[in-house]
Amino acid sequence: MTPFHIDVPQTDLDDLRDRLARTRWPRPLPGDGWTRGVPVDYLRDLADYWRGGYDWRVHEARLNEFPQFRTEIDGQDIHFLHVRSPEPDALPLILTHGWPNSIVEFTNLIGPLTDPRAYGGDPGQAFHVVAPSVPGFGFSAPPAQTGWTVGRVARIWAGLMSRLGYEHYGTMGGDLGAYVAPEVAIADPDRVVGVYVIGGLGFPTESDVPELTEAEQAAFASLQQADWMNGVDHHALLRAAPQTFAYGWQDSPAAALAWMMQKFHEFNTDPRPVEQVLDRDLILTNLSLYWFTGTFGSSSWFMYDSTAFAWPQGQTAAPTGVYSGPPGIRRLAERHNTILHWPESNSAGHHFVAMEQPDAFAADLRTFFAKVR
Repeated sequence: MTPFHIDVPQTDLDDLRDRLARTRWPRPLPGDGWTRGVPVDYLRDLADYWRGGYDWRVHEARLNEFPQFRTEIDGQDIHFLHVRSPEPDALPLILTHGWPNSIVEFTNLIGPLTDPRAYGGDPGQAFHVVAPSVPGFGFSAPPAQTGWTVGRVARIWAGLMSRLGYEHYGTMGGDLGAYVAPEVAIADPDRVVGVYVIGGLGFPTESDVPELTEAEQAAFASLQQADWMNGVDHHALLRAAPQTFAYGWQDSPAAALAWMMQKFHEFNTDPRPVEQVLDRDLILTNLSLYWFTGTFGSSSWFMYDSTAFAWPQGQTAAPTGVYSGPPGIRRLAERHNTILHWPESNSAGHHFVAMEQPDAFAADLRTFFAKVR
């Protein structure tokens, strides 16, 4: 284990600001709002703020408040946060972030999880938190070969928890993490006490449709019409030509900003603009991490190493809880999971709920793990 400290060179910050200042802005295309993609005026305002108003050093210092390390497992250099709770009987918990996200996803979540006493919670429900950067993301090394799978990442996570000396632990993830977290239980069934995902289980496939009830068919139809189901198909795009698109994201911060905001906008179910739902600086810290580490392309491995999109199925090695059951269907999720926690009404205005509502998310996560400790 090697201690790690984030320290982006000043030359990289200067280069970012210079590139933003020299952006060749396109002409606005006809159409209202976001109908043609990210509006030019909107992005120019945000780029101006990223260049002159946003302070990376403030957020770099905040990230450095978390103890960080690097270690090599399975030939892979892994970066991770390891924040132990002041409560000695805390349950170890490994968090897996989503795409296009990073450990920044958990910036406001770690405190309520590790020290619930300080946030008005029950100290008996505290966690020791481990939050690795998925290979190819942030400060973890990118996969050097093709053929990577979420199962391989999960085995690395199990090895990391063993190396840290944890005899039993929980696993949590959303988005990409909703694929990885169940695989951790499959890889380490004797030590994983529970799997918690933000959502994604029990989504019907076309083959399920004829057997759906009338209410389930209505829910499926609503799902198919959701904005986040009908935006840019990033799975198809990054499966087809990730190297091609990486040139723009690697060379132009405006292109990188446009891509990130396109996805964060599509992942927003709240009627308010995304920067009013999620903290604007938090979004830009996540983007800056991608920019400074040059990981827009390498973070796409789970899409370019796949042949088609599929929803996560889960596992039966450990009990499962979710933050939000709907729009998934519980009876479908129970084909592949032992569901212990399936709330119907947890609020979520954004796909990355841990960024949006860390306190509510932490409370629900504690509710589930209280059942399996």
